[in-house]
Amino acid sequence: MGTLRYSSYDIVLQEVPNEISLCFTITGCPLACEGCHSEYIWDGSKGCALTNEGLEQLLSKYEDMISCVLFMGGEWQVETLLSLIFQVKCKRLKTALYTGLNLKQVQRKYPELLGCLDYIKTGKWLPKLGGLDSPTTNQEFLNLQTGEVMNKLFHKKGKR
Repeated sequence: MGTLRYSSYDIVLQEVPNEISLCFTITGCPLACEGCHSEYIWDGSKGCALTNEGLEQLLSKYEDMISCVLFMGGEWQVETLLSLIFQVKCKRLKTALYTGLNLKQVQRKYPELLGCLDYIKTGKWLPKLGGLDSPTTNQEFLNLQTGEVMNKLFHKKGKR
């Protein structure tokens, strides 16, 4: 198994609807999307190692606050990511992944992820189409337990 590294973590309220998430921004993204607002995460040698021990410490620290753990990237180290996901699941927390791949690419390259995640955001960042809050986005936020596309929950009220 390889090592996943993260540039930062935070407690976030908006990235996974109806969940309070411990969010890790994983470094080493191989996609290098044009217009990426986080080019600093392309270098996988940057950041702190995300170990099972380190994750356990953070899960204990925030156990009464969070309902989900979100990995922004990391699918390229699928075995390591799966190990971390299973650790989170043992705590009865939900799991989410943000990836720039589309759903067909995830199904083809990393099908085992879809069976253990609760949520997934798919689709590369295309500035002209916007993010999840844009009605023209190519990105999709899915509840993998129900199959529901949840993009409408990201749209700002009064904005069309």
